[in-house]
Order: sequence, then C-alpha cells, then structure tokens
Amino acid sequence: MTELVASASPVDGGSVSYASLLVGLPLASAAVLLLLGRRADRWGHWVGVLASGAAFLLGLVAFVTVLGRPADQRVLDVKLGTWIDAGSFHLNAGLRVDPLSLTFVLLVTFVGTLIHVYSVAYMEHDVDRRRFFAYLNLFVAAMLLLVLADSYLLLFVGWEGVGLASYLLISFWNYRLDYAVAGKKAFVANRIGDLGLIIGMGMIFAKVGALDFTTVHAAAASGSKDTALWTGVGLMLLLAACGKSAQFPLQSWLGDAMAGPTPVSALIHAATMVTAGVYLVVRSNAIFDAAPTARLVVTIVGAISLLFGAIVGCAKDDIKKALAASTMSQIGYMILAAGLGPVGYAFAILHLVTHGFFKAGMFLGAGSVMHAMDDQTDMRFFGGLGRSMKITWLTFMAGALAIVGMFPFSGFFSKDPIIEAAFVPTDGQPWRAWLFGTVALLGAAITAFYIARLFFMTFEGTKRWTDKADGSHQHPHEAPALMTVPMIILAVGSVALGGILATGSRFTHWLEPSVGATDHAEPVIPAPVLIALSLLVVVIGVLIAWRRYAVAAVPTTPPLGTTLTRAARKDLYQDVVNDGVLVVPGQVLTRSLVYGDRALVDGAVSGLAKGTVASGDLARRPQTGYVRSYASTMLLGLVALVVVVLALQS
Repeated sequence: MTELVASASPVDGGSVSYASLLVGLPLASAAVLLLLGRRADRWGHWVGVLASGAAFLLGLVAFVTVLGRPADQRVLDVKLGTWIDAGSFHLNAGLRVDPLSLTFVLLVTFVGTLIHVYSVAYMEHDVDRRRFFAYLNLFVAAMLLLVLADSYLLLFVGWEGVGLASYLLISFWNYRLDYAVAGKKAFVANRIGDLGLIIGMGMIFAKVGALDFTTVHAAAASGSKDTALWTGVGLMLLLAACGKSAQFPLQSWLGDAMAGPTPVSALIHAATMVTAGVYLVVRSNAIFDAAPTARLVVTIVGAISLLFGAIVGCAKDDIKKALAASTMSQIGYMILAAGLGPVGYAFAILHLVTHGFFKAGMFLGAGSVMHAMDDQTDMRFFGGLGRSMKITWLTFMAGALAIVGMFPFSGFFSKDPIIEAAFVPTDGQPWRAWLFGTVALLGAAITAFYIARLFFMTFEGTKRWTDKADGSHQHPHEAPALMTVPMIILAVGSVALGGILATGSRFTHWLEPSVGATDHAEPVIPAPVLIALSLLVVVIGVLIAWRRYAVAAVPTTPPLGTTLTRAARKDLYQDVVNDGVLVVPGQVLTRSLVYGDRALVDGAVSGLAKGTVASGDLARRPQTGYVRSYASTMLLGLVALVVVVLALQS
C-alpha cells in the first residue's frame, strides 16, 4: 500500500485538474446565497441543488477517469499552489484524487444532492429556506475539502468547516433555546476532538517536518519506526475521530443534534459529519499500522460504541433519536473494522457507503412521517402509519432490512464481512477474535431488535395517534414527490448497492491503491457458520420486536422497565458522566483561574499601583508650597548633617 501511495504524482494534463471545482461549486453557491440575502429567496434553493448536482457530475467524471487508469496509477495529486512558505517549512495546497477520496466524493455529492432535492419540499414553508440551502452547500463543500485534501493541515481546514456548518445547521431554528443549546453542545464536543487532531499534527511535524500525506505516511512505514511516537499520534487522531464520528466517550452530542431540520440529520448521519472520523482513521492507515497499540484502542472504542449505541437505541421512543443511536452503533462497526487493520480497512468503507444510503433513506422517511404527523416524533403515538403512507412504509422497510443485515439487502454484504473479520485473530492473539467477534455478533442481534421495534411502532399495529393541538383531526398522508422520489432512489441503493459492490470483491480491489490489499485470513469460526449465526440472531431480534410491538398493544406511556432500560432512556448517563468528568472540573478550574487571576496577577499589579500611589502621596505631603516650611526642612537637614559629620570625626 505504502509503495502505491508514495508513487502519487502531480496530475498530468487535464485529467482531473478540475478537481478544485468539486469544492468550489458548492462553496461559491453558499457565498452567493448568503450575500444576495432575501433577493434570492424565490430561487436560491434551486441554485443550491444545482451546485450539489454539478459537483456530483464532476465527481462522476473523475471517477471514470481514475477507473480507466492502471491500479498503480490511481493516486493523483493535484497541485493548487504554494500555501505556506515559512523558513524551512514549505507546504503546497493540493488535492489528492484517489479511490478513497473519490468514494467519499461520490457518496457526499450523490446522497447530498438527493437530500437537497428533498429539502426543497421539506423546508417549503420556512422563511429562511434560502439560508438553509446556503448552509447545506457550505457543509458539502467543507466535507469535500476534507476528503480531497492531500495534507493533514488542509484536511483540518475542511474538518473545521464541517464543524462550523454542523453548528449552523443544528441550531438553524435558534429562536428555540434547546435547539441553540444543541448546536453549541455539538460545537464544543467537537472542539475536544479537534484538540486531538491539532496535537497529532504537532507531533507529526516535530518528528517528520512535514504534514503532507505522502511524506508522513512514507515516514510511518519506513524501517526506522518510532512506535511510541506513532502510538501517540494514532491516539490523538482517534480522539479527533471520536469527536467527529460521535464515538465513545465523545458521543453525547449526537442525540441532541436531532434538534436540526430532518434533512440535516440525514446529511450529518449519512454522508458528511460522522463519516469524517472513519475517513481519518482509514486515510491514516500507515500510521496505525506502525502503532499496533493505538490500533487496538481503535478496535476497543469501536466495540464499545457499537454496543453503547445499540443499547440506547432499544429504549428511545423518539424516532429521530432512535436513528441517531443507530448511527453511533453503525459507525462503531466501521471504527471496529478500521481498528482490525488491513483485514478491515476496505470493509469499514464499504459499510460506510451502504450505510450512507440506508441511513439517509431512513432519516428522510422519518421526516416524511413528521410531515404527516404535524412534526410529532414520539413513536408511541404513531402505529399503523403504513396503511396511509405506502411509499414511506416501503422505502423505510428497505432501509430497515438493509441496516439489520438481512440477505440480500445492502447491509448484509457490508456488515457480514466486518463480523467475519472481527472473528479473525490479530497480532497472534486469539482472544481478540473471540471478544470482538462476539461483540459484533451481539451488536447485530440488538440492532435487529431496535430497528424492528422502531419500524413496528411506527408503521404497524393499531393506530395510536391523537388529535392535533388545535383540536383538529390527524390525517396521515404521503409526502409530495420531491420528498418521495429521493426516498425511492435511496431505497433502491439500500436493496442493491451492497451486492453490486461486494460481488467479485470489486470494491475492495478498487480501494487497494489507497488502503492496500485486504488480507485474507480464516476466522476462528468457519465463515459459513458465521453467516448462518448472523442471520439467525437477526431473525430472532426481529421476531421478538414483532411480538412486543406489532402483535401486542403498545402503551402510550412507557413502562417503568429494568434498570438498564431506564439508564438507556437517559443515554446511559453520558451527560452525567461528562458533567462529572469534564464540565464540573472545568468549571472549578475556570473559577480557580479567575480567582488566581484576580488575587495574584491583578492583585500584584493593583498592589504595585497602590504602593506607588502611597509612596507618591508620602512624597507629596512635604510639598506644601510654603517657603517657611521648606526653610525649616532645610535647617533640620543641615543640623542633621552637622550632627552626623561631628559624630564621624569623634
């Protein structure tokens, strides 16, 4: 892998030299919509759609161009110009067009464009729809810069741009305090992760003296490895990934981020924000290969997040928050796979791609339900909606079957390889295979239960909805075509994309120039047995949910539940832990610093000033302005001088 990456060269001719337009088009659209203001209200949303769609077409052309080259010539660097030229440090601004970045480009622009189209209808009555589309374009542009950057420093620019755009979108309806707080919470949580990326870049620069991928990854893969250094760098990059991808212990912002408009949730959870952490880990595979301990920690974090999100998802009655917990769990699968090393890099990205389709489809389906139910999100007041919303019901079912990993839907072809890879012994330690493999299998069972619970509570069983707040009757109805067509396209991807990409290992071969060849190794349990077990636990999970939430009556008041259920309703007390570990100590530290500043720094300065004033005051008192006083003083001084001279002579 390293040899292929190291062979990256400046792009020739005009093959993909237009790559900068991938970022430039949505960025320019965002600028136009923001600068024109209300004058673009009537047509601004279509400019946003066109910008995202044009970026997709450019990405498609780049994909065809790169696909037509031999495998060892598919890593291309596009130089944009000199960026930093300070002393001995020189850094060019450039883009890396390779299979990994192009995979993200296609996912971000294709799914992003569908979400843009959906938003035209979803945000139709919002007076700030033009501004909303400007933020969406900014989000897409920042994500494209992140995945196309050829250095960690330029990646960081996109990284921060994604954070800014997510803050603007999550708190889009900031006239509501809870929504504004949710945006701020996401912003702060991400800053903790960003600190990891900054420190990691500092460590890299101190050791290597460069931040571009080619130099850094070649240094990590060289014979003179500094394992301790790369372990530290790997852990800092993992911290950054945890912040962006809502992984343990920085996952608390994800549920509250549901405050934003539903298309934002679809974009964050499917194509942009939360995928950035997975991208960072996989892009930095040479660093993690040089740091086995850091890679093990990546696997552990992924396993914890997988189960954490799945357990929380079982207890949520808010349809969007249940899907948010699901995202944390599915990203956990990807992080776990990435932590497994060469055996799992490509599988992590494959699951990321298929997840992008079925998760976006499910979020848009949730938006369709909210559109029909006067913005209600509590599934205990749904039930039987499938009879009134056939398209939403069918497309949501496709996404649900894909995410649980049911054959032959997309999720089966992307999740099952991760489960098999988790059962492969790594670094000669079979215990890892049994531990991580069992976690992956258990996660599949829990996923099947909570996704089926979500589906049955919403679309099946008896109707439980009530009249609207104004007393009028609720009449669930299907969404307009601008909303249902994107859902149908995503549903097709949820059904077929996984099989298409996995057949003949074409996707893993496609990624080889970026992440290396996928190691073939035998799991501790034969693969056919694992496949059977995986499908069996999925069926069991679905059947349990069907009996409890489709056959049995669903109470509109949640039962007390077990201790675990009550904890899951409160997100396993993640906010309490964060308050105890970070917020309260931070407040104590801040107050201590403020006190110290006032008592010591300001006190010393103020004391010096007061002392100076007092000295001046003492010196000023003899200055009375009376000649007789000055003469008396001079006489006293003269007498004192004579006394001293006489005393010395004696």
